[in-house]
Amino acid sequence: MAITGYLAEFSLAEIFQFLEQSHKTGLLTIRGGTDRCPSLTQGHYIWFRQGEIVAASHETGGQGLCHLINRRGWLGYRAALRLSESCPPGTPLGLYLKSQNILGADQLKLLFYTQVMQQVCSLFALEDGSFHFNSRVTIPSTELTGLSAPAMEVTLAGLRVLRDWSALADKLPDAHSSLINTTRGRPTLRLKSTEWQIWEFADGHTPIHKIAHRLNLPIEKVRQIAFRLIVVGLMEELPLLGENLSVESTESPQLETLPSVSEPVPQVQENELSHSFLQSLVGFLTGRN
Repeated sequence: MAITGYLAEFSLAEIFQFLEQSHKTGLLTIRGGTDRCPSLTQGHYIWFRQGEIVAASHETGGQGLCHLINRRGWLGYRAALRLSESCPPGTPLGLYLKSQNILGADQLKLLFYTQVMQQVCSLFALEDGSFHFNSRVTIPSTELTGLSAPAMEVTLAGLRVLRDWSALADKLPDAHSSLINTTRGRPTLRLKSTEWQIWEFADGHTPIHKIAHRLNLPIEKVRQIAFRLIVVGLMEELPLLGENLSVESTESPQLETLPSVSEPVPQVQENELSHSFLQSLVGFLTGRN
């Protein structure tokens, strides 16, 4: 299966949501460019297995992990490449190097953080571009560390450090809408303190601008936090009728730091895709096949 579309219609966060909740396996290619982020003009390749991100690279030759190991100074590039050629078929290169006592567990975690978390999180800054997902592409074992992360965990990390929200401005929930939880019990995702507070206010009755007032936070920041909780499936926007439409935001969004991945990434609690989003996405994408 192959799906193609544009980031102007569906954000990277929404694409990740679709791929994770549909348990897709394959290669997601992102191409785009921006004058403010020229490094993002090249192709970006993200490999998924059953909805989890297992590797990412700027190239498709299967040598990206060897380059990262070399840049870390743990092994020369040629030596890493020779070892990758002796790696048993289907065995992640990272686990093979660990079995040979060349890399340790902490080094594998750092490699995965650099390869996936840092590279992928930077893509949320793309203002435009195209995406293509191909489920028939074989995942190269030489790009695998043996670790993985749910796409929604990576989405949270990427949106937490996003500086320019202009590309997502039209997708943020309205300040006069309320929020409603979609999970049974407390979420299993690791949330920041402000994310927990907003999740707890998601009662389906309290509008976002009142949540911002009660928490003493800028309205725009609450809208941004609400958006990332929506796209990871923890809540939904619920429009309220009869709200006063005079509220304006006067403060700029605040930044949050990228979370550490020194511990195994927990599984995201499964939620069903909303029919409206699924129909919109699949209908649009299949029309471009």
